[in-house]
Amino acid sequence: MSRRATLRRVGLLVLGVNLALMLLKGGVWAMTGSFAVQSEAVNSAADTAYSLVIVAGLYLTTRPPDFEHPHGHERIEPFVSLFVAAGIFLAGGVVLWQAGSALLSGDVTVTRGPAAISVLVLSAVTKYGLYRYCLAAGRQRNSPALVATATDNRNDILTAGAALVGVVGALLGFPLADPLAALVVAVGILYTGVEVVRDNVAYLVGAAPPEDLRKEILKRALSHPQVQGAHDVIAHYVGPEIDVSLHIEVEGALTLREAHDIETAVIKSVQELPEVDDVFVHVDPKELGEWKADDEVERLADLE
Repeated sequence: MSRRATLRRVGLLVLGVNLALMLLKGGVWAMTGSFAVQSEAVNSAADTAYSLVIVAGLYLTTRPPDFEHPHGHERIEPFVSLFVAAGIFLAGGVVLWQAGSALLSGDVTVTRGPAAISVLVLSAVTKYGLYRYCLAAGRQRNSPALVATATDNRNDILTAGAALVGVVGALLGFPLADPLAALVVAVGILYTGVEVVRDNVAYLVGAAPPEDLRKEILKRALSHPQVQGAHDVIAHYVGPEIDVSLHIEVEGALTLREAHDIETAVIKSVQELPEVDDVFVHVDPKELGEWKADDEVERLADLE
């Protein structure tokens, strides 16, 4: 299945599941009046809202290249992820406010009925399945939006677990366990929102990829038998993909066609990395002495 079809299918699945959970939790909340289930219903409402944004965003990012966007639309994805982060902050803030209000007022009502326990267990199990599915699809298809969605689903497991602790605490005679657990989880949710923002801001500002990937890029460039050195190796994110530029050193006596063939071979080798989009290679005759010391290249190539 193509990247476009996979991302759109996952986005629609996440939207459908979140909508179903919101309706189910809302019904149980109306029936039981449980504070824990109410918080989870609000959380699912926020999930449904940002899922709509994800579906729309993934539709845009998976459109094919056109005249105005010759490299495609994947660079929209980090912005979609920031909307996911906004949903995470909203959910965390709502849970924090509700739990704090309950603690300050001392008015905590947690149902003892089985419906609340059942819906919270179902929510945790469902969200775990979504977490694993979105994480696998996001990593396989190099989609920061799906990875961010997986992170949010992981947090939803924690919120459902905290709500479940509150219900069980009430059964054991400790109703304040509900808002106390919710406070702890709310902090964790907000921290995850910070993580999502940090990761996707790196995509937007053109940060360097991980060191192991930069090392692999250099290794592939130097693996060509006629490449005798490399310098000015720059790899940076452009959206979720990576652009690479580098200078390679070759024998100056080569013909233009031979130098061109070397350049093409290096470009093809580096572009075979799934994370890499464009590769720009400048060929330098080594006799001109344009080579310059590049500590980063030497460190990555283990030449020191």
